[in-house]
Amino acid sequence: MKYILMWLAFFAFYLGYTQELVPITKEEVIAKVKERNNTIKMAHEDVLAAKGDYNQTNTVILPNISVSHTGIATTNPLMAFGSKLNQEILTAADFNPDLLNNPSQIEDYATRIEVQQPLVNFDGIYQRKAAKAKWNATELQSERTQDYLYLEVEKAYMQLQLAYKTVGVLEKAMETAIENKRIAANSFKQGYLQKSDVLAIEVRVTEIENQLQYANSSILNASNYLSVLMNDDSNKILKPADSLLVKNKVVTEVKLSENRKDILAMNSATEAYRQMHKADQMSFLPRLNAFGTYELHDDEIFQGSANGYLFGAELEWSLFEGSKRFGKSQKSKAEYNKSKLQLEQYKSESQLELSKANRGFQDAKNKLKLTKLALEQSKEALRIRTNRFEQGLEKTTDLLMSETQFSEKQLAYFATVFQYNYALAYVQFLTKE
Repeated sequence: MKYILMWLAFFAFYLGYTQELVPITKEEVIAKVKERNNTIKMAHEDVLAAKGDYNQTNTVILPNISVSHTGIATTNPLMAFGSKLNQEILTAADFNPDLLNNPSQIEDYATRIEVQQPLVNFDGIYQRKAAKAKWNATELQSERTQDYLYLEVEKAYMQLQLAYKTVGVLEKAMETAIENKRIAANSFKQGYLQKSDVLAIEVRVTEIENQLQYANSSILNASNYLSVLMNDDSNKILKPADSLLVKNKVVTEVKLSENRKDILAMNSATEAYRQMHKADQMSFLPRLNAFGTYELHDDEIFQGSANGYLFGAELEWSLFEGSKRFGKSQKSKAEYNKSKLQLEQYKSESQLELSKANRGFQDAKNKLKLTKLALEQSKEALRIRTNRFEQGLEKTTDLLMSETQFSEKQLAYFATVFQYNYALAYVQFLTKE
């Protein structure tokens, strides 16, 4: 009676705990992860940063325009003469040697509009191509990150389903164990059982209670992990809206796809290194740029009674920079070759991982058949021994063994269902384009 009261108290606590459960579907979890997950948001910011790097290379094709307004006051002979000339106020009297050598202070306010337009800039063009390839690689990697998080959602959601299945199995086992304890107590009073048999059943009940405690902790752990993925800090206890079932999908022999997003991302990254190496090679060629200025001058601020313009072009060819460009080209070539090797290594490792995942799926498929058959056999054995125990024809130890085996086979079966479903999801993730 004392134990029963303790169990009722535990059950009442668990009942209060379940009142806070929040049902949720996998689709709802995925939608919230897509909207709120910080990893996805950070990947999106990486894409924006790469796009910003690409936009900076617009300087290769777009002009650089600046506007300035400068005010000076001077008695410097050359500056004073030039300022008067710019203001178009120079007279014949200003050529007096005394005035030229000792001018009075003059003020000049100049508004200057300057335009610089790249015409031929080979290294800049290839740097722009490299930035575009890097941007593309970052976008593809961001999409692959999102796919991986969806796999994590699949796994975490199934872990939550498995935890609730485990609790359900153990609760059934607890009900059976308590009923067997009641029957054993009556049989003990009538002299059909020994005290050791009753104690054995009590030990079994205690074992199930401990297992229930661990199973409930697994529910909280899986629920909390899903909340983290959804970036939800409400501390709600989640419950899957559907049960853990076998996903009947056929998986044929699979091969690594060259169009998988992470592989395409590495291809784009390699292309970026190639373009950077080309840019370093093109830096040996000359650059041609056009320029132009338009100026307004006056002796009063923000005025412009005199104006003039200038335009032209500059061909610049830097012939030697102390072998700096040679070293830079050598480095970029090594980085490009390294990126090609990394790509081949990554594809080899990805093919290996895919082969292992496919074999793991086939192993889980075979194990699922075995555990299902073992579950059916243990269920029938428990039914037969329970009937014989109620008729006094079966030993308590044999009944306890059958109950334990049935619970273990149930837990093993559901664990195998989880293993099978996750193996299937992982193969699909590795083959997704």
